[in-house]
Amino acid sequence: MAWLNIIKDSFSNHIIFSVGLLLIAGYFFGKLFEKLKLPTITGYIVAGIIVGTSGLELIHEENFKSLNLISEITLSFIAVIIGSEFSFHKLKIYGNKIIVLTLSQMILTFTFVFLGFLAFGFSIYICLLVGAISAATAPAATVVIVEKLRARGKFVDYLYGIVALDDAGTIILFSLSFALSATLMGNSDIALSETVIHALIEIGISILIGTVAGIIIHLIAKAKKNVNELKIISLGIIFLATSINLSLHFSPLISNMTIGVVLINLDIKNIRIFESIKPMTSPLYAIFFAVAGIELNLQLFLNWNILLMGIILILLRGAGKYLGIFLPSFPLKVESKIRNYLGLGLFPQAGVAIGLAVFVKGSELFVNSSQAIQLEINEMLNLLLFSVFINEIIGPFLAKKAIMNNLNRRI
Repeated sequence: MAWLNIIKDSFSNHIIFSVGLLLIAGYFFGKLFEKLKLPTITGYIVAGIIVGTSGLELIHEENFKSLNLISEITLSFIAVIIGSEFSFHKLKIYGNKIIVLTLSQMILTFTFVFLGFLAFGFSIYICLLVGAISAATAPAATVVIVEKLRARGKFVDYLYGIVALDDAGTIILFSLSFALSATLMGNSDIALSETVIHALIEIGISILIGTVAGIIIHLIAKAKKNVNELKIISLGIIFLATSINLSLHFSPLISNMTIGVVLINLDIKNIRIFESIKPMTSPLYAIFFAVAGIELNLQLFLNWNILLMGIILILLRGAGKYLGIFLPSFPLKVESKIRNYLGLGLFPQAGVAIGLAVFVKGSELFVNSSQAIQLEINEMLNLLLFSVFINEIIGPFLAKKAIMNNLNRRI
């Protein structure tokens, strides 16, 4: 169509055009999906697919880096909000149960995917990597749905707690699997102990950066009565903490979660900091999920091998997440309503999974391996991308269903 080519040639290279288009498309598709009783964020993702590389191609490739910057900013907000739910009072009540449930769902998900792929003839190192990466859970969808429904209560406390700990746990699990995979591929230069120590150091320094940032915000907040001044200072420090973590290759998610934890536990009055930044999040969420849709390649659906194994991966991961919560909930005496639905809230999968998969492809392990191994890793990456695509579509729907069945609105 001529008009489409005119738009591509004249406007698509402008980042502001891309942002505006994603906001408008996200809004209309979000409203459409809302009317269909589906999560708004699913509409944002579909909007991204339609205007992105698999659809009208109205987003110029050169703008992807700038749009990913917005995604990093959005994840910063999401992580801080999750951390703000981690008060020591709640941890005293639910802490042990949350830790057990987090470990259980991670280990069971890893085991199901590992054994399932092994049964289908995949190499052990591929089974290790895809199993570890599948354990990752995306916090973004969870936070957006909770905030949209204004949900509060035990269920949300459990959900936020597990999502937060899952990120740190996945990094450790992946580090172990990556080191073992390197050994199996014949790369003896990557030692298991060194890899695990590196992961622990990464988590430790991320927590340290977040702790320092949180204390600084708290000290400034005590002296600031003006909400706008408080917002400017808080955002500045959060962005600085995020950039430091990204530059030094640490975890901005863990660091920003720590900021939220520190602020809420130093003074309950710091809740005004979270309230001041929340009004900014709606447009960021729309762009964040639309960007996720842009990068999803529908060509994956044309490959029957990826389609079949992708469905199997989704089922194995889903079973691990659900049963990993459901089964240990009996000895832990978790309430039946939480036990029956909590696993559904862990289905969304996105940034962390893709990030770890891309890390494998960009590592020396991949570059220095044989062509046969590189082909296997590329196939693994495609399977993970397919899994993320489906889980980003059905995951929010299942998470919303779970939260709705445990709804406790904030008055």
